[in-house]
Amino acid sequence: MQHRPIPRAIRGFAFFVRPWVMVLMKRDWQGAENLPTEGGYVLAPNHVSHIDPVLVGHFMIDHDLPPRFLAKDGLFDVPLLGRLMRAAQQIPVYRTSTGAGHEALGAAVAAVEAGEVIIVYPEGTISRDPGGWPMSGRSGAARIALTTGRPLIPMMQSGAQEILRPYTKWPRLFPRKTIRIRVGPAVDLSDLEGQPLTEELLDRATDRLMDVLTAMMAELRGELPTSPRIDVRSLRSRSSTDHSSTGSLEG
Repeated sequence: MQHRPIPRAIRGFAFFVRPWVMVLMKRDWQGAENLPTEGGYVLAPNHVSHIDPVLVGHFMIDHDLPPRFLAKDGLFDVPLLGRLMRAAQQIPVYRTSTGAGHEALGAAVAAVEAGEVIIVYPEGTISRDPGGWPMSGRSGAARIALTTGRPLIPMMQSGAQEILRPYTKWPRLFPRKTIRIRVGPAVDLSDLEGQPLTEELLDRATDRLMDVLTAMMAELRGELPTSPRIDVRSLRSRSSTDHSSTGSLEG
């Protein structure tokens, strides 16, 4: 099953934004050969900055893939941005309504089964690790992959945080920064397939994904984390201050 064409709304947005990205940032992209050429799958990047979706979207469009994110529902109420996101068929995650996670999960599963590529940030928020290392993950990405039987593709990215630091408003464009993206082979979940999707099984799958992302970052940086991985479930709610553009699906 071939991937669907990039929606006109996304192509129009990219027409205006891409030239600026090309001028202001350098690219170091590797691993695109690990992206499946047919059928749906889940793309799972680490999360380091509010501008991640723009840069991941840039990567996707340059590989002729329509970027489709799970996104926080409040963004759909923002003038112009909301219209663009609806036209681009992004999937809202309604954090305040009962059963919201299941609604977003159902939409994501249906999209993957229809041959779509769905982008899910497994951490669900920007990393709070002082060194920018991946935190633990929430189970949404693994759940979608195991439910559909489609690949779970890890994407490690670094550099966006040098342009716009977490929870800051003003970018630092100069000197010109390098955006590094590494796409790895699908996470091996074969031993977990065909089993009931219990919390324990989903945690195992998610930990495996985060281990892969951490190893990819360690290889890029030439160093290992010096502190334990932060547990996202231990973080206090930042609903009033966290304007992350991505949604998350809990287990």
